[in-house]
Amino acid sequence: MNPIIQQQYTELVQAVTDAKTALAEVDRCAQLIADTLQAGGKVLTAGNGGSAADALHLAEELSGRYKADRRALAALSLAADGAALTCIANDYGFDRIFARQVEALGQPGDVLVLFTTSGNSANLLQAMDAAKARGLRTVALSGRTGGKLKGLADAEWIVPSSIGARVQELHGWALHVILEVVEDRLFA
Repeated sequence: MNPIIQQQYTELVQAVTDAKTALAEVDRCAQLIADTLQAGGKVLTAGNGGSAADALHLAEELSGRYKADRRALAALSLAADGAALTCIANDYGFDRIFARQVEALGQPGDVLVLFTTSGNSANLLQAMDAAKARGLRTVALSGRTGGKLKGLADAEWIVPSSIGARVQELHGWALHVILEVVEDRLFA
């Protein structure tokens, strides 16, 4: 067997083991999102690169479906609209691509969910500021030490790994857990 496979597996097992101590934080994130949807608010998501894919995944499963055949839930990924992203980046700079959309779409009672492996992306930090200014609740799923985003969200889960791929893999697990909690709370 290729040694890379064993190394990657070992890293994943270690990340899962290390994350076990913070499972209550995943529940807190899930409950906040479920509370928002139950109260009629919407979920806005954002991330860069692979984390943008996680943001898209959470939003599409909420507006589409995860396991249950149920009504659509209000969710939108701010990373999804290429025209808006390039317009805002061109006119205001890349650091404003998500904040500007939060200002346009976010309302009190909504929640902004950020995905990031480092917690240091300027565009996510500005989105967090915009969300707070507009009265949104906030969730951050990050990694490493949480970066500059640490402690800013109403609920956060920091995957205790310095390996970006392992952080994203556990974010994928967490978003599925969040979806299951939401469907159980709202539609059981």
